[in-house]
Amino acid sequence: MANEMEFRTCPITGKKVYATTQNLMWINAVTAVVFILIGGIMALLVALTRWPAVHLLSPEWFYKALTAHGLNMLIFWIIFFEVAGLYFGSSVVLNSRLAAPKVAWLAYILMLVGSILVDVMVFTDNATVMFSSYVPLQAHPLYYLGIILFAVGALTACGIFFGTLAIAKADKTYEGSLPLFTFGLSAAAIIAVFTLACGAIIYIPTFLWSLGVIKNLDPAMYRLLFWGLGHSSQQINVTAMVSIWYLLGALTVGAKPVNEKICRTAFVLYILFINLASEHHLLTDPTLSPAHKVFNTSYFLYLAVLASMIHALAIPMAVEVAQRKKGYTKGLFEWLTKAPWGEPGFPAMIFSLLIFGFIGGITGVVYGTEQLSIKSHNTWAMTGHFHATVVGGTTLAFMGLTYYVIPLIFRREIIGKKWASAQPYVYAAGMILLILGMAGAGTLGSPRRHWDVTFADSIIPFSFDPTVLLFTTIAALGGILAAVGGAMYVGVSVLSVFLGRKLAPNEAKLVY
Repeated sequence: MANEMEFRTCPITGKKVYATTQNLMWINAVTAVVFILIGGIMALLVALTRWPAVHLLSPEWFYKALTAHGLNMLIFWIIFFEVAGLYFGSSVVLNSRLAAPKVAWLAYILMLVGSILVDVMVFTDNATVMFSSYVPLQAHPLYYLGIILFAVGALTACGIFFGTLAIAKADKTYEGSLPLFTFGLSAAAIIAVFTLACGAIIYIPTFLWSLGVIKNLDPAMYRLLFWGLGHSSQQINVTAMVSIWYLLGALTVGAKPVNEKICRTAFVLYILFINLASEHHLLTDPTLSPAHKVFNTSYFLYLAVLASMIHALAIPMAVEVAQRKKGYTKGLFEWLTKAPWGEPGFPAMIFSLLIFGFIGGITGVVYGTEQLSIKSHNTWAMTGHFHATVVGGTTLAFMGLTYYVIPLIFRREIIGKKWASAQPYVYAAGMILLILGMAGAGTLGSPRRHWDVTFADSIIPFSFDPTVLLFTTIAALGGILAAVGGAMYVGVSVLSVFLGRKLAPNEAKLVY
């Protein structure tokens, strides 16, 4: 293991890259890509099963694939990548050594062992309980143990991040306030502490229940605490995604926010209010009062939405100002047409912002209100909403950043640059079709999480609209196209990390 004080100076950014930080970023990022590959394969199987023309999997395999897809994509892929981002945003951006690197390795091992346990239990028919694993559905004890280990490991990684911030402050490795990117990651880490703590807290009694130590577990208590993990994990992703938007803006066109104070205030609003959106899962539960539900799905929700609107305006404004300073001032949109659309990071940032904001964000506000949440919650339209946020937004932003992390941190040249440039377009196009297909079918009443989208084999009365078949076809074709884009990302990333030409120590080369 490398000496924790050993570092190199990045020839592009001038930042110190400590060997321990680089190794931990490398292993977490590579592991994240492995889990997006697993989750992506499961996503393709689910899409081909929900497509009535193919109907690929049996019900048993469908629910197994659906469980694995949700866990690998929403939890494992994203949080492993975010941990790599936390180490980058603290140690590298602040020129600081990493706090307690041995503990950081322990955190990685806990996360890896936990995620492997979960996947093994799912694929061996011991945990076909879907992502939410609602009580009284019961999985094998090792499934719950895996979730606990993963949550504890991720919480430890957050502690390493905060410790590194303290070291950087004490060693005076930076001046003034935290850089905006690191400030945003700090907000994400604060939200993560609450989120992962909820997961650890609820899964401990659930683990004991699965062992028979606890005889009865209150389903209402489980749902309340579970959604502190299940939905709030997306709020970590939103905050990290926005932070990456600011970073990609700087890397691609040199964009800087016109007013950083406003942007920082928006991150604070996320900390205070964004987790409250989790309660839209509980609107039909008797555990919360009607007044509480109404207040939560209106006033508190709007403050979180205000934060997203600030970011959604601040980032394009920063890009426009940066481009106009370069002389692109003809007409209203020369600054946009002359942007680096041929590099992967810029279109990834723009498509992430547009899909998240105009599809995921708007539908989130609509479906988050009490009346419409109750109406749409168990339809495929809700699935379209969170695919716009988690996949079209967060995942696409993470993909765009990867193409800059590989040469900057791993010091490898990108293999297949044309593939890398095309990948965000392919993936974004697939996701837009998938999301619109889900939304259309769900609006017509197509249920979520059901093996048969037509409900032909269901005992529940369902008035089937044939137009659903059109939307399911659109969704399936979008899912296939998105899977191709995901495969392009995995291929370029893996080949570049392991086989890309090693950059010389002083070679200042980013992507193109």
